[in-house]
Amino acid sequence: MAATITWFVQNLKREPANDGIQLVKWGCHGVEVVDGVKINTTENGKTHHTPDPDASDFIAYASVTEADVLGWVHAAVDKNAIEAKVQADVDAKKAAPSKTGLPW
Repeated sequence: MAATITWFVQNLKREPANDGIQLVKWGCHGVEVVDGVKINTTENGKTHHTPDPDASDFIAYASVTEADVLGWVHAAVDKNAIEAKVQADVDAKKAAPSKTGLPW
């Protein structure tokens, strides 16, 4: 079974002069339920951007959506490699020789 992968934006840094987004802090979270136990991991990162307020596709901070920002992130990183790492981390936790919890 594969982990459910979810990308999200943690924070943004913007340029005060034009409200263009300069930095995106993001996360890629993977979770899988095995025998009723959630196994999860998160890969965090950041991407730098150079906003151009004169560009036709410029989106100011007040108008940007999470989908817009994640599109920029996915264009700047190796999305498939990050998702594969998250899946591998979940798989490694599933195969761990010891488990925690209470029997009641």
